[in-house]
Amino acid sequence: MDNATRLQYLEAMGIDVWLPRAVPAQEQDSTFEPSATIESTLETADTIAENAPPEPEQPTDNWETLQAEVSPCTKCELCKTRTQTVFGSGNKNAEWMIIGEGPGQNEDQQGLPFVGKAGLLLTEMLRAIGLDREEVFIANIVKCRPPANRDPKPIEIESCKPYLLRQIALVKPKIIVVLGRIAAQALLNTDEPIGKLRGKIHTLNDTPVIVVYHPAYLLRSLLDKRKAWTDLKLAMQTYKAELSGLSAQTKLMPFGHKKIKG
Repeated sequence: MDNATRLQYLEAMGIDVWLPRAVPAQEQDSTFEPSATIESTLETADTIAENAPPEPEQPTDNWETLQAEVSPCTKCELCKTRTQTVFGSGNKNAEWMIIGEGPGQNEDQQGLPFVGKAGLLLTEMLRAIGLDREEVFIANIVKCRPPANRDPKPIEIESCKPYLLRQIALVKPKIIVVLGRIAAQALLNTDEPIGKLRGKIHTLNDTPVIVVYHPAYLLRSLLDKRKAWTDLKLAMQTYKAELSGLSAQTKLMPFGHKKIKG
C-alpha cells in the first residue's frame, strides 16, 4: 500500500496525520546517513552490555554463616544473662528434626541442647522408636537460656525464630517432632493448648509436624508418658508414610491433620 492510500484510510478513521515539514534543499545535510547512525548506536549499546559487570549472585545460606550469626547474637535481652548460645546439634542432613523450647542450665553451660535429665529421657524416647541421637538434628525455639528457666517471652521467640526456620531449611527434614506447648505454639503460630495440638499431623511448609509432650514435663507427669508414646508412634507412622510416597492423611485416617505455613 502506497503512502497516499494509507493516509486516506487514516483520515477516514478520524486519525490525525502529521506530516513532516519539508526541509529546504539548502538545509539538508547530504552527508547524513540514518542507517549508519542506527548501526553505530546499536554497536555502542552492544559494547556497553558486553563490558557491564555481571549481576551479583544471591548468597546461599549455609551452616557456617548461620552459626556465625547466632553465636554473638544480641537481638534480645537473653544475651545479657546467657553463658553462651546453644545452636543445636546432631546430623545436619537428618530426616528427623527435634525442636524444643530453649536451653536450661546444663545446656547453657555446655552449649548443647538436651543434655540434662530431660535430655536423657529424650534419648530414651528416640531409642524407643529405633532412633539414635546422632541420627537426628536437635534445636530449640530460642538459642539462649531464659533466666531461672522461665518461659521465653514473645519478643524473644520472634527475635530468634528466624534462626530456627533457617536451620529447618538447611536440614530439610522429612518430619519434625516439636516438644512441649511453647515450642509447638511458636512453630505452628497458634495459641491452642498442647492437649489439642498433640495427636494430630500438622504441616509446616509441606513438612509434617508432630507435637509431643516435653521430656521435662514427662519427668513430673508420669501418667502422660503413655500419651507421649502414642504421639511418637504417630510420628514414626507419618515418617514411613512420607518415605512410601503416600500422604500421611491418606494412610493415617484416624488422626487429624492441620496444615501450617511458616
